[in-house]
Amino acid sequence: MGTRRRGEELERAILQAAAEELARSGYAGMTMDRVAARAGTNKNAIYRRWPHRAALGVAAYRHLSDVAMPNPDTGTLRGDALEMLRQANETWSSPHGAVLRSLLAAAADDPALLDLMRERSGADTMDRAWLAMLARAVARGEAPPTAVHPRVAAAPMMLLRAEYAMRGIPSVPDEVLIEIVDEVFLPLVRGRV
Repeated sequence: MGTRRRGEELERAILQAAAEELARSGYAGMTMDRVAARAGTNKNAIYRRWPHRAALGVAAYRHLSDVAMPNPDTGTLRGDALEMLRQANETWSSPHGAVLRSLLAAAADDPALLDLMRERSGADTMDRAWLAMLARAVARGEAPPTAVHPRVAAAPMMLLRAEYAMRGIPSVPDEVLIEIVDEVFLPLVRGRV
């Protein structure tokens, strides 16, 4: 008989099990029973940490997201923006992206899940990465200081998300990413006064 896991070790096992269930069955198919069985624990151990399935689903996604946020520094704003969009596009079409898509689809019918996703999303981290990119561009003389603005920083990712929604597929062609940067983002940045 193995030793009983506690604390962080047990939490990691539960989050990993929940992430695996999300990837396998989507949010709709993830049950506390299946997560408990996969983690080798009981439902009480899960409910002590996450009061409901939505909280566990969002925590499992965050567990998957605990990888370093991309922060490319290619030496140009255009290169950095393209690399950020390409990395986001690659993530969205990966198994990790499939988990997020499952949560987003379920959130349409579950206001509590949507609220949790908003509260605990990585959007702030992503926005900070884009703001840092813009600040580097200002320091290099590629952009005016007024370009370092939250709405400017959010524009490329919002356009990318709109492409996913319109196309209904988890990947956007590279030429569209280039258009987002060259036809919208860079003119927006340069036009700020």
